[in-house]
Amino acid sequence: MRVIHPFPALSVNPRILSFISSKSRLGPRLWNIKNTPTASHRPNPRYQSTSIAIEMEKVSTTARLAELRKLMSEHKVDVYIIPSEDSHSSEYIAPSDARRAFISGFTGSAGCAVVTHDKAALATDGRYFNQAAKQLDENWVLLKQGLQDVPTWQEWSADEAADGKVVGVDPTLVTSGTAKKLSEKIKKSGGKELAPVEENLVDKVWGTDRPPQPNEPVIVLSDKFAGKDVKTKLADLRKELEKKKSLGFVVSMLDEIAWLFNLRGNDIPYNPVFLSYAIVTADEATLYINSSKLDSRCQSYLADNGVAIKPYEDIFGDAKALSQSATVKKAEDTSDNRKFLISNRASWALKRALGGEDMVEEIRSPIGDAKAVKNETELEGMRACHIRDGAALIEYFAWLEDQLTAKKATIDEVEAADKLEALRAKQKDFVGLSFSTISSTGPNAAVIHYKPEPGSCATIDPNAVYLCDSGAQYLDGTTDTTRTLHFGEPTEAEIEAYTLVLKGNIALDRAVFPKGTTGFALDGLARQFLWQQGLDYRHGTGHGVGSYLNVHEGPIGIGTRIQFTEVALSPGNVISDEPGYYEDGSFGIRIENIIMVKEVQTKHKFGDKPYLGFEHVTMVPYCRKLIDSSLLTDVEKAWLNDYSADIWNKTKGYFENDELTTAWLKRETQPF
Repeated sequence: MRVIHPFPALSVNPRILSFISSKSRLGPRLWNIKNTPTASHRPNPRYQSTSIAIEMEKVSTTARLAELRKLMSEHKVDVYIIPSEDSHSSEYIAPSDARRAFISGFTGSAGCAVVTHDKAALATDGRYFNQAAKQLDENWVLLKQGLQDVPTWQEWSADEAADGKVVGVDPTLVTSGTAKKLSEKIKKSGGKELAPVEENLVDKVWGTDRPPQPNEPVIVLSDKFAGKDVKTKLADLRKELEKKKSLGFVVSMLDEIAWLFNLRGNDIPYNPVFLSYAIVTADEATLYINSSKLDSRCQSYLADNGVAIKPYEDIFGDAKALSQSATVKKAEDTSDNRKFLISNRASWALKRALGGEDMVEEIRSPIGDAKAVKNETELEGMRACHIRDGAALIEYFAWLEDQLTAKKATIDEVEAADKLEALRAKQKDFVGLSFSTISSTGPNAAVIHYKPEPGSCATIDPNAVYLCDSGAQYLDGTTDTTRTLHFGEPTEAEIEAYTLVLKGNIALDRAVFPKGTTGFALDGLARQFLWQQGLDYRHGTGHGVGSYLNVHEGPIGIGTRIQFTEVALSPGNVISDEPGYYEDGSFGIRIENIIMVKEVQTKHKFGDKPYLGFEHVTMVPYCRKLIDSSLLTDVEKAWLNDYSADIWNKTKGYFENDELTTAWLKRETQPF
């Protein structure tokens, strides 16, 4: 597994050091390319053949499943669930928490494994259907979530529990809400119960081969980047707790803890967070963390802000003690109905430790809501870092085109990604990548979350579509940009697909909507032109983005998920705009900009409501040769020309002594 550790405590990816120092129907398309080894770190190359993406390695899971089933028998469990998440419901996890990947062989970021004594199922969504089909061995059945007549993993688990069987799960790895709904399904199907299994059985199978828990140092994020100090954030949170008449808030989401205390870490690849919990009451704040991660400055900083430090593993014992103390007080004062608050993404184990339903109320996290609305300092940081990041991408695309077309160089997907990382590393306040770069050529671009691996990735074909989805962490913000390019002569089908996707990208960017509108309501704007041709894509249109935090940030988003109906978009939200189209075995198109919600002036204000729109901050040109301008309206062309001029004006200064990049940028930003 190619893991790049992107934050200050760790060194730069060694592979980039050398770069630092030196109108038709869409249909299938066939192509040929050889993947030739170009450096000593490219052992055992595989060869690309007609229309088949690079084969992903399968891992034999037979022995692992046999050992797991023995442990299931010992614990009297008939069905065992292995989620993707860690104890903090993280999307990205530390290698030591990759239990589902270990037991199944499937390495995508989303999914759930379920094992019985004679079956094993892996459920994942449309982003990963292709990848899962390639990685799962013969022991597994793939549950394609979202497709008609395919059961969810919860339904599959409940069906397998019929006739009084027990379903087990590590209670730290599922939310209380998930556990409650699953328990109801199990009993309805005739199962006995959902049992919390305190000892993680996959960890037992993994044994000494399991990577150690991360223990990277934590840093203080200056107020000049955070824009709001810790005391103010704690005061704001306590006001919310007072409104809800609560006993306190137990914080379990890692990015919420990092944001609340203006700290950043390096425990999770690509996400500047650290393993921790926190408890905030009316008069106390406690951070649960391995103290060896905190240097003297961090410890003094926390003390100055009234934050106590306790060992990470003390959280469950302290939660039980708090619950017991509160129970005693309630017995003395029967009018006291206060409860502890936890996020609706907190674990079942945490809720149990706090006393369950009688003592706990689950809510959407007030910290998550506050974090999603960036302050002026964070918004300005987003603008600034996207210009620098755009400059790196522009230089990269100019370099890549020159290498492939003029110099006829052989470059594979990983080498290209490493070059891009090296160019980003030269930018001011660069910290690391915000996720593993998706550098994909030809049919690999049709794998939505494709991840190139050294030794088995494809050589970039200049006569095929190239999709690059990448991002970086800077002290002043987080970036995420996707551009699809072609360095040769694209087909009519590729041009048509790209232009339809571009029109959707522009339509969302230009949207004006009343305050109170959700991302769920806006999703169709980006899909409408594809829909008109009977086309679509199997992923959301937009996700929230953190400020030098997680590249995927809730609670907002643009898509069809039910949670996107819950929170309206607000000024200060930062979100992605990324429609796409993917033709399996042929090519993929995705265009992604980062946009920020702002209030806009309209001629009228129906209902006395403010109206909102977007400001785009991504500064990278679109691929001109993939645009069919005859499919664009005059309004779309005017928008495109204004955007191109903005990119030129904001980034040209980075290339004053770089004729190659300047020429590429000038060509790609010419008006239509």
